[in-house]
Amino acid sequence: MKFFLRRSVFYLFTAWAAITINFLLPRMMKGDPVSAYLLKNQGRISPEAAESLKTLFGLDSSKTILQQYLDYWALLFSGDLGRSFSRGLAPVTEVIDSALPWTIGLVGLATVMSFLIGTSLGALIGWRRGSKADFAVPVATFFSTVPYFWMGLIAIAVLSTTLGWFPASHAYGKGTVPNLSLDFIGQVIKHGALPALTIVVASLGGWILGMRNMMLTVLDEDYITVAQAKGLTPRRVLWHYAARNALLPQLSSFALSLGFIVSGTLVM
Repeated sequence: MKFFLRRSVFYLFTAWAAITINFLLPRMMKGDPVSAYLLKNQGRISPEAAESLKTLFGLDSSKTILQQYLDYWALLFSGDLGRSFSRGLAPVTEVIDSALPWTIGLVGLATVMSFLIGTSLGALIGWRRGSKADFAVPVATFFSTVPYFWMGLIAIAVLSTTLGWFPASHAYGKGTVPNLSLDFIGQVIKHGALPALTIVVASLGGWILGMRNMMLTVLDEDYITVAQAKGLTPRRVLWHYAARNALLPQLSSFALSLGFIVSGTLVM
């Protein structure tokens, strides 16, 4: 119980600090979002509307910073995340709702695929240590060091523009109304294949390297020697003894990578 209490206090403090910094940073910077919005719409917004915008965005100069801070927390607890300047002052919750299913579908599937493929390849490479299969490790590691946006641009230039194998943008064809038909599902898969492939290729290196290193450690354990001495097939020793035990740290890393699903591929 003490452990859970300490962790709870730590996470609550972290959440408070993150939210407080998120509140203070825009107010410490020069200018404010409302002023930037007014510059883009010069002559189309009256002074009264401008003051209403400042009130709407919690920038009312008649309130102290403390009052604005308390209002900020009250809005968060009520589920109001504010308005989006880039989406015509639409509620932020609606913007998130429209983007979240596509993000989870694309990045979630790509993360699971990269974990399964990378872990399987890492187990095989570790099992055949010292063979030509080791060459895959530096190759995969190289791609994992390439910036996502650069790899995406190269993929679009080669596979979309030059070869025409994949669409270069959007989640489905222009003019298509989202539905549950096979045609629409096919369009979504076709449009999502290239970014998913880019994410998988860029993240394979970590999974392969991590699993290979754990396999090298596990293969020196006594129970592996005993399993081989019993006459078990190499395939059974690999997947039921070595890989199963080497997989445990990979599962922890996979759990941590789930946060990447909604935060790590904005550009992609």
